[in-house]
Amino acid sequence: MSEWGEVRNFTFQLRIAMIKAQGIHKRYGSLEVLRGVDLEIRSGAVTSIVGPSGAGKTTLLQVLGTLTKPDSGSVRYGDTDVLALNDRALSRFRCDNIGFVFQMHRLLPEFSLLENVAMPALIAGRSHDDAFGEARRLIDYMGLASRADHRPAQLSGGECQRGAVARALINRPSVILADEPSGSLDSHNRRELHRLFFDLRRDMAATFLIVTHDESLAADSDTIISMADGLIVSHTDNTSID
Repeated sequence: MSEWGEVRNFTFQLRIAMIKAQGIHKRYGSLEVLRGVDLEIRSGAVTSIVGPSGAGKTTLLQVLGTLTKPDSGSVRYGDTDVLALNDRALSRFRCDNIGFVFQMHRLLPEFSLLENVAMPALIAGRSHDDAFGEARRLIDYMGLASRADHRPAQLSGGECQRGAVARALINRPSVILADEPSGSLDSHNRRELHRLFFDLRRDMAATFLIVTHDESLAADSDTIISMADGLIVSHTDNTSID
C-alpha cells in the first residue's frame, strides 16, 4: 500500500465518545438470538467480537449498526438514542456516522471502483468534485490507483475488499462495523486487510467493531468480546486507548 500522502489530512471527527448498548433482546419467532446484551465500544479502538456460529454476533452488529431494531433495550452513540430517531433521521445518522464492511465486498458491479467509493459521499450530499477527489485519495492509499476505473469483476478479491473499506471510510464515520471482513480472502490478503485496520486506527483514530472467526485478528485487537448463546461471556482489554 502507498504511504498516506494527501490522505494524512483525512481525519475522523470523534464526535462520539462511546457506543453503549444496554439490555438488548432480539427474537426471531421462538428463537431468542440476543438475551440481554450490555456493551460499550470505545472510540479509537479496534474491538473484535468472537464466538461460535449462532452466538448472536452478526445480529448484535446489525442492531448496533441500526440495520435491525431490537425487541427491547437501548443503543446510544454518545448522547444520541438512535432507537428514538424516526426513519429519516436514522438514515441520515447512519450515513454520517457508520461505515459498513461485509464478508463479501458488495461493490455494485455496474460501476467502477472509483464510482463505488464515491457513492456514499454523493448520497450524503457532497459535491461531485469533493466526493470523487476524496475517493481517489483513498483509493490511492489502498494501493489501487491503477485500478480506480475498473469494475469489480476486473478486480481481485483482496482489491475489492480494500475498495469496500475505502467506501466505508469516505464519509469519515464515527465507527466502522465489519462482519467477517476477511472471511473470503486468502492468507496474504487477509494479513493485508488486518494491517490496514490497525493502520487506520493508529493514524486516523478510526474505530472498528469487527465480528470475526479469525483468531489472529482478534488477538491483535484492543478489546475482545466473546459471545455464546446470545450473551456476552467475557470482555478482555488488551490495551488502553488514551
